[in-house]
Amino acid sequence: MPENSSGAEPLSLRSRAWFDNPANTDMTALYLERTMNYGLTLDELQSGRPIIGIAQTGSDITPCNRHHILLASRVRDGIREAGGIAFEFPIHPIQETCKRPTAMLDRNLQYLSLVEILYGYPIDGVVLTTGCDKTTPAQIMAAATVDIPAIVLSGGPMLNGWFNGERTGSGTILWRAREMMARGEIGAREFTELIASSAPSAGHCNTMGTASTMNSLAEALGMSLPGCAAIPAPHRDRQEMAYLTGKRSVEIVRANLRPSQILTRPAFENAIVVNSAIGGSTNAPIQLNAIARHVGVKLDNDDWEQIGFDVPLLVNMQPAGEYLGEEYYRAGGVPAVVAELIAMGKINRTAITVNGKSLYENNEGRFTNDREVIKAHDAPMKTRAGFLNLRGNLFDSAIMKTSVISDEFRERYLANPLDPHAFEGRAMVFDGPEDYHARIDDPTLELDEDTVLVIRGVGPIGYPGAAEVVNMRSPDYLLKRGVNELPCIGDGRQSGTSGSPSILNASPEAATGGGLALLRTGDRVRIDLGKRTADILISDEELAERRGALEKAGGYGYPESQTPWQEIQRGLIDELSHGMVLKPAIKYQRIAETKGIPRDNH
Repeated sequence: MPENSSGAEPLSLRSRAWFDNPANTDMTALYLERTMNYGLTLDELQSGRPIIGIAQTGSDITPCNRHHILLASRVRDGIREAGGIAFEFPIHPIQETCKRPTAMLDRNLQYLSLVEILYGYPIDGVVLTTGCDKTTPAQIMAAATVDIPAIVLSGGPMLNGWFNGERTGSGTILWRAREMMARGEIGAREFTELIASSAPSAGHCNTMGTASTMNSLAEALGMSLPGCAAIPAPHRDRQEMAYLTGKRSVEIVRANLRPSQILTRPAFENAIVVNSAIGGSTNAPIQLNAIARHVGVKLDNDDWEQIGFDVPLLVNMQPAGEYLGEEYYRAGGVPAVVAELIAMGKINRTAITVNGKSLYENNEGRFTNDREVIKAHDAPMKTRAGFLNLRGNLFDSAIMKTSVISDEFRERYLANPLDPHAFEGRAMVFDGPEDYHARIDDPTLELDEDTVLVIRGVGPIGYPGAAEVVNMRSPDYLLKRGVNELPCIGDGRQSGTSGSPSILNASPEAATGGGLALLRTGDRVRIDLGKRTADILISDEELAERRGALEKAGGYGYPESQTPWQEIQRGLIDELSHGMVLKPAIKYQRIAETKGIPRDNH
């Protein structure tokens, strides 16, 4: 029998309760007979070999993850080579670019369904196939809840996009092209061709959007093998990584190495530091905070600022830099970034990873030879690249990504010597993206450099699902004058591929009574990055009167649910700052141990 990580006592495989239980022969026979109907033998199923699940996210409606259908073959090879048996199964799809109203609506649905599979079926360990944004946190959340041995295999980014000799990165080129079309520089056909050029192969976003961020952070957390995150999807190295991941999935079952042993507070602190260094997505705090809550580790947005703000930007990759996924991989990926952070004393030495070694041991000295793509820690792109956590009468928590603050934005809004790192502006309030798109170019609004664009009603309950719609450009008439960025605030999310330094994920959202629900067009808003504050400049008395009137009117209105799941999730969901988790779910932790084997089905 396999042994646990301490080597003290034999480890009993969960799958034996289904396939080899002498105390319950009749049920054992029932579980065996149908599992054997496609050719598995009785000897295999009762051999003591670990059953390894492959959580398959690849499908035709998830193009970012579709190549996992092929990668699973090499995962199977690795599982068989190491003495395991592979059970591949589909899980609920999530695709950021096609799912309406937002893919984030499905993160918790994939989480729930995977918990039920991992707990209720004869699975001893699992390979999590990740890629598109939400598939990574959803699956790690589920593995953490059940707490059986688990390992992440990411699918990797697409190859670089090119158009007329220039790199075109996923998403990033979309926001740029929107501005170009608004200025009249390109038409609809050119707009479409420009966007399509950024997707030349299988894989997820080739920028440091949320997909590359979350898969890099899965590696930084210790849930992937070293070097896994950055390998481009079509490369032969990705196939090799699939094979090695399959092999290791069997070994971690024999070692009884579980997510709860990997996903510790030091591991999350390492991930926060890595996120700053890579210029990671504004969606990362939501997703890591959610994973932490499901594994029982305290983590909040204050931690993201305290641990990550003073970390330098090292990776020169769009949207914060110039290059794309191919160059990031050739320059060394996550291991090369971690090597720099180790040299700075920023990496915890104790956090272990799925290969049994610490993140520190895996990556010490693995410096890059390409200083254009991954900068030295003492010669970074920016000395401070983490998130700020803002609060005030507009919200209790909202984040701002400092690595994408442009020179233009800093000069216009943050360079007043009499009021440094602060600005005030007139609020222009939009209730949802439809309102924004219908009115942003209306010249009668008379928007100018003094305007703060605000979009509300786009959070977990208001949208529902908190869509990535806080991607607000300046009106066309300001773009033509060279005003490329206005300050933006929203209670929803922004694409990780966006280079806009917006104030995002405002919690509580307008739909749950947050301060944005009280804001009116024309109000003066003050943002002070030095003090980490964001406030409507009205008296407390006026604010109280507005709140009373809002409550009397029944609160901030939002569209009715369109599906059963929208209604169910709206009734259970927490704020973005708390990870947008299902509140009743977080009390279920390590259930493979704490709840035991499920009851028989007949």
